[in-house]
Amino acid sequence: MSLRLGTVPAVVVSSAAAARDVLRTHDADCCSRPDTPGPRRLSYEHSDVAFSPYSERWRERRRLMVAEFLSKRRIQDTWYAREAEVEKLISRLASAGGGNEPVVLEEHVFAYMDGIVGTVAFGNIYGAEHFAYRKEQFHRVIDEAMVVRSSFTAEDYFPNALGRLADRLFTGAAALRERVFRDFDAFFEMMLQRHLDPSKPAAGNGSCGLIDVLIGLMKEHKFSRDAVKALLTNTFIGAVDTGAVTIVWAMAELVRNPHLLKKAQDEVRAIVGNGKDRVHPDDVPKLRYLRMVVKETLRLHPALPLLVPRETLRDTKVAGYDVPARTRVLVNAWAIGRDPTTWENPEEFDPGRFQGEEGDEEVGFSRARFEFLPFGAGRRMCPGIDMGVATTEFTLANLLYCFDWELPEGMGCKDVCMEEAGGLTVHKKTPLLLVPTRYRWQRQR
Repeated sequence: MSLRLGTVPAVVVSSAAAARDVLRTHDADCCSRPDTPGPRRLSYEHSDVAFSPYSERWRERRRLMVAEFLSKRRIQDTWYAREAEVEKLISRLASAGGGNEPVVLEEHVFAYMDGIVGTVAFGNIYGAEHFAYRKEQFHRVIDEAMVVRSSFTAEDYFPNALGRLADRLFTGAAALRERVFRDFDAFFEMMLQRHLDPSKPAAGNGSCGLIDVLIGLMKEHKFSRDAVKALLTNTFIGAVDTGAVTIVWAMAELVRNPHLLKKAQDEVRAIVGNGKDRVHPDDVPKLRYLRMVVKETLRLHPALPLLVPRETLRDTKVAGYDVPARTRVLVNAWAIGRDPTTWENPEEFDPGRFQGEEGDEEVGFSRARFEFLPFGAGRRMCPGIDMGVATTEFTLANLLYCFDWELPEGMGCKDVCMEEAGGLTVHKKTPLLLVPTRYRWQRQR
């Protein structure tokens, strides 16, 4: 579908075939990002990976980011953060759900994801009691940054003096953008000063974070100070929200389908056994059905229903149509995942659709299958896919192993509201209220 957003030409890609054209066949022509004021400012004038236009500098920055932080080795090195935070999550849920009281699952899962990302980024100081006030302030800034990222502004669609004037005088977007940037910059500058302090103790397990890796690259003149801050911004905006909403949607779908909830729990408990207090990282690769649950959740509820917008670098073709240079390209992953020409009973939650005839999984996360694009594809595919999937599967496995889950008294399966709220990421419109009860074997310990 071709349209004009203000003065900006745009195409919306809503089929697997058209997505293949954009993300594979003509990926080199469609791999840039639009230069819009919100992402430009919060990325320190395009010093990041997620929102910067395509360039040789961007390619080198992405290569270093993947090698130094998002590699499989680095994922293994950061398991300590997930394990520490999942123990806190289990403890909080057990306390909050005592006496058959319902809990708001989102609150616990978002705090958990924030703890993981903060610890991985900054080390154990992020979870320290004396740091709580600064962390609370930072959460407010992140929430406002998500608003800046997802809001429509006049300059986005009228990239001229008139659009800039409208955002200054009428929409308030320019003032909000500058305030959020100043708050972000002040927090990251404070953290940089802490980690650059020569009197800081030597980094031990849990005290070293992504910021220390980035500082090392900065000292080697591979990253600028602004690039360090921009990449930290990407980490928080890209990881906390997307991981948490996926876990919540998965639990919502499972409690609406008790037979699938039982199947997933039976698998986890059979493989993990009764000799552990929780699921450990080594258990997760054995949980085949759980991985299908995560995939089916991402098919129906991709965290980013519209992938981060692309922009064409030169004239190209999409689905046989001419698309001029500097056209904005919006890939509708939500519609592609529910396309009835691709998926049988597309509105039904059926994890088994991801299992092949001989028990092998047919569709991988990182393999380019254009009917399933929760992480995008091509040059702009999400670089944090392995870390994100590992965290989601590990968390969901622990929730299913450690607790039996029920709806509050008086609610039936079909009473669970599945309406979506708008935004950069798609949240449930209403909170997910569930009653957690410790797994009977654990209650007997």
